[in-house]
Amino acid sequence: MHPIFKPLKQILIVLSVVLLCSGCAKAFLPAISSNPWEVINLPTEATLSDVAFTDDPNHGWLVGQRSTLLETTDSGQTWELRGLDLGTEKAGFTSVSFSGQEGWVLGQPSILLHTTDGGKAWERVPLSEKLPGAPYAITALGAKSAEMTTDVGAIYRTTDGGQNWQALVEEAVGVVRNMVRSPDGKYVAVSSRGSFYSVWQPGSDAWQQVLRNSSRRLQNMGFGKDGRLWLLARGGILQFTDPDSESGWSEEVTPEFATSWGLLDVGYRTPEEIWVSGGSGNLLVSYDSGKTWNKDREVENVPSNLYKIIFLNPEKGFILGQRGTLLRYQQAA
Repeated sequence: MHPIFKPLKQILIVLSVVLLCSGCAKAFLPAISSNPWEVINLPTEATLSDVAFTDDPNHGWLVGQRSTLLETTDSGQTWELRGLDLGTEKAGFTSVSFSGQEGWVLGQPSILLHTTDGGKAWERVPLSEKLPGAPYAITALGAKSAEMTTDVGAIYRTTDGGQNWQALVEEAVGVVRNMVRSPDGKYVAVSSRGSFYSVWQPGSDAWQQVLRNSSRRLQNMGFGKDGRLWLLARGGILQFTDPDSESGWSEEVTPEFATSWGLLDVGYRTPEEIWVSGGSGNLLVSYDSGKTWNKDREVENVPSNLYKIIFLNPEKGFILGQRGTLLRYQQAA
C-alpha cells in the first residue's frame, strides 16, 4: 500500500468504530431498575386473548383459544379453568368485557355468552347467520347494553341483552388486522395488509379511511391515555399523533434497533408511562411519554411472544401471550 493511504485508512477505521459504538448505544437499551411483572402459572397452554374484571376488583375472567375460560377471585394471582357445555363445537374466545356483574364473552366461529351474575351462570346468545365477518370484540356498556364488532369492521349495539342488535355503520370497512375502541366510543382499525387505517366516531354512518404515512406497513394502532393515537409499523417503528405536525403524526421512533422486528402492542399505565411488547419476551417502557426508553430484561427469559398489554387501572395490568403466558403487574412497594 502506498504510504499516503495508510493515514487515510486509519482515519476510516476510527470513524467506523465511532459510528458502530454510536449505533450500539441506540440498539441496546438500559435495563429498568426493578421488574414489576410477575409470571403467573396457568392450567392451560392456550394462547390468551383478553381479560376483564367485575365490579369486585378481586374477581375477573380470562379468555383464550380452545374455548379457554379462566376465573380468578384473588385479583389475578391464581386462575382456575371453568368448563362450558358447547357440545361438539370448538370455539376460540376473542373478547371478554364486564360492566358491574354483567358480562359478555365473544368467540369464533360465532359464539356469544352473557352473564348477569358475575359469571356464576353463562347463557348462550344466538347470533345471526348473516353477520358480516367473524365476531371480533365485545364491550359491555351497562345493563343489557353492549357493542359488538366483527373482523370486517361491522359495529352493532344491543340494549336488550343481545336479543336485538342495531347496526351503527352502513358498510363494513373490509378485513382488519386489529381494531380498538376508545373509552368514549371511537374506533380505529388497521387493514389486514397494513396499507391503511380507518377511524369511526359515534354518530357517523361510515368509516373514514386514511392512508399510512410511510412506506412501512402498519402493525397495530390504538388510543393512548394522553389523548394521542399511537401506531406500530413494520421494522419496530412507533409514532404518536401530533397536532402541530403537517402530517398529523410525530417523527418515527425506533425504541430499540436490536429488536425492531417484533413490536406487537402498546399499553399505557399512566399518561406518561408507556409499555411496548413484542416477540420473544421483548418488553420496553418509557416513563416520559415516549421520549426515552428502557428495557425489562428479566422478561426476556419468558419464552413467548407478548401479544397484548391491558391496564385496567394504574395498579392492575396484565400482558397476554402464547402458550398460556400471563404476566401480572405488581406495583413497587
